[in-house]
Amino acid sequence: MENPYIMMIVALAILAIADLVVGVSNDAVNFLNSAIGSKAISFRTIMIVASLGVAFGAVFSSGMMEVARKGIFVPSEFYFNEIMIIFMAVMITDILLLDFFNTLGMPTSTTVSIVFELLGAAVAMALIKIAAKGDSISELGNYINTDKATEIIIGILLSVVIAFSIGAIVQYISRVLLSFNFERKAKWVGAVFGGFALAAITYFIFIKGLKGTDYYKEIEHLIEGKTIFILIGSFVLWTLLSFVFVKVFKQNIYKLIILVGTFALALAFAGNDLVNFIGVPIAAWQSYETWAASGIAAVDFPMSSLAEKVQTPTFMLLGAGLVMVLTLWFSSKAKGVVKTSLDLSSQGETQERFNPNFISRSLVRVSILASKYTNSVIPTPIQNHVEKQFEKPVIKLVKGKEHELPAFDMVRAAVNLMVASILISLATSMKLPLSTTYVTFMVAMGTSLADRAWGSESAVYRVAGVLNVIGGWFGTAISAFIAAGTIAYLIHLGGITMIAILLLVAVLLLARNYIKHIKKGREIKAEDSLSKAESNSIHGVIEESADNISKALKRISKINKSTIDGLINEDLSSLKKAKNTVIKLENEIEGLQNNMFYFIKNLDDSYLGASKFYIDVIGNLQDMAQSASFISKVSHKHINNNHRPLKKKQADELIEINDQLVSLFDKTREVFDSRSFEKIVPDLINDKQALLDHVESAIHQQVERTRTIESSPKNTTLYFSILLETKDLIKAGITILELYYSEHDRNVNLMNAES
Repeated sequence: MENPYIMMIVALAILAIADLVVGVSNDAVNFLNSAIGSKAISFRTIMIVASLGVAFGAVFSSGMMEVARKGIFVPSEFYFNEIMIIFMAVMITDILLLDFFNTLGMPTSTTVSIVFELLGAAVAMALIKIAAKGDSISELGNYINTDKATEIIIGILLSVVIAFSIGAIVQYISRVLLSFNFERKAKWVGAVFGGFALAAITYFIFIKGLKGTDYYKEIEHLIEGKTIFILIGSFVLWTLLSFVFVKVFKQNIYKLIILVGTFALALAFAGNDLVNFIGVPIAAWQSYETWAASGIAAVDFPMSSLAEKVQTPTFMLLGAGLVMVLTLWFSSKAKGVVKTSLDLSSQGETQERFNPNFISRSLVRVSILASKYTNSVIPTPIQNHVEKQFEKPVIKLVKGKEHELPAFDMVRAAVNLMVASILISLATSMKLPLSTTYVTFMVAMGTSLADRAWGSESAVYRVAGVLNVIGGWFGTAISAFIAAGTIAYLIHLGGITMIAILLLVAVLLLARNYIKHIKKGREIKAEDSLSKAESNSIHGVIEESADNISKALKRISKINKSTIDGLINEDLSSLKKAKNTVIKLENEIEGLQNNMFYFIKNLDDSYLGASKFYIDVIGNLQDMAQSASFISKVSHKHINNNHRPLKKKQADELIEINDQLVSLFDKTREVFDSRSFEKIVPDLINDKQALLDHVESAIHQQVERTRTIESSPKNTTLYFSILLETKDLIKAGITILELYYSEHDRNVNLMNAES
């Protein structure tokens, strides 16, 4: 191609749009978390307010584009062809890295990713130049702005520690003063809190949302050097307005704080983080225009022009803002990232996503010991007063509406927004690099800890989750640096051909992640997913549990068939899939067990017998899943270790037994689906006994073979294990059927007696 740089500019433009989508999906958690978690306002209103903030922020973001041009590297040390390699490497890496975190549902920092990508790609190109010239590696400092990189690393550490600590302290004080019954406090209390919070948030809008833009110059003389007076004046003004809002208009001041705070963080996000998505492509386009007008060869044209301030065209900002707003409304991955943050900060019980580890257990133990020591030195009256402030009000809901409870209340949401606004404002005014993602997430985690959302039932899981997210942040920096540097080196070697290959790989990876995300969403909504019991009567429990049993039998039957077929055919991938599938089923059954406490608490007094029935049903269901799990694991282990395959006689016996088992489970499912327990159950019990006799016969035949012709201990052990677990599987399945048969029969007799 005569001018390959045109293709690179087009590719960067497309990557910019894709990067906007994946970037907004990740960063939406920054400004949606508090409003969605508190359910203070409708989701539609939240999205409208956030969209307005994003749109305004995008238009005001022009002045922030300089970081992509000269913030990390020294542009005068690179030629045009080298700059284009750096920019291509950065954008390819960024889109893949952010999409990876989005697919996992983990929030990460787009600021840190873009900075370390620029750093990694620039270092790679600088090392190439140094090696070509034969210079010492000490010359690297001439190409890279090392001071800036050091500041950012320090900023990451400060973001995590300071945001978490201050969030926890402010939330604890707010809760002690306001309690969970904050709506019953005197009107002036809410007004003062509103004045303080709104003053902080509106100051944040001007300092963080507008500073660095061309629009800020028009009001700079009104703000610079007058911070204290502005804050005091804002506090007085907002306190008076808040009192009028509460007293005269009878409105909830906390809802107003959440609305304004959501707008402020959305505006700051778009105004300052837009550079993370389109700053590099715009810098590349402007570099291309400068080079094209020069008439100098790309390898000889130094990029000193990047050091100059250039205005970003308004139409580009508007276009970027439109893409961001549309992504905000339609991205399912954005909802997944928000869910991770909400689950970790929820006041109630949730499906814990993260497994505890040594560090999380140790931190929780240390915290418990510290709490015990603190309680031993604090006077009892003070402790009693504090405990009273942390007493949660009992909320009565209509049956089946538990899921509508907010993750946390409006006080915590307001504190999240207020503290995040203050910290980001202070860091900006002090010219300290700070990640909005790190601040907003860690503030939310700190307030969760202070609000006692991390109780003994959930602390190790929540702490493990936070550690996973923090580890991901540092992983982002390392991965971004290495990946961008590697891609830059590959492009240097392969030129335009390598760019085409890398773009194709990027498209394929994005498509694969998208398909996996869609597939995962469908699995969550699958019709065979088990449902928690919500009924408060024995009849309702029978109906709801029958559906779960039918679904479980269908899945266990399918898992067992896949396992036996995979074992006989020595199909390792099929065995691995069966093993993973049964793990998912076990997790769902564990979820039903975890819900048992709430189910029993929810029962009407006249139907307490339903609790024992439900416990027995779940226990037998767990036994079935464990048997299927054991069979799949030992089968996978046997083939994975390359042991001898089953003999033909063994395989034929297993196929025959499994076919009968599938038939038995299918008939049992029909009973549960039709609720015809009184008609078919006796026949099924006979079928069960016949199948058990068949299994016993197979065991006896294997014993005879072992005494005479069998020569493989591993083979024999596997075969006996499968047959014994199959017996347990059959017995558990029929026990459930008998439970339903007897309970259904008793229930019918009671209804007949009452009539």
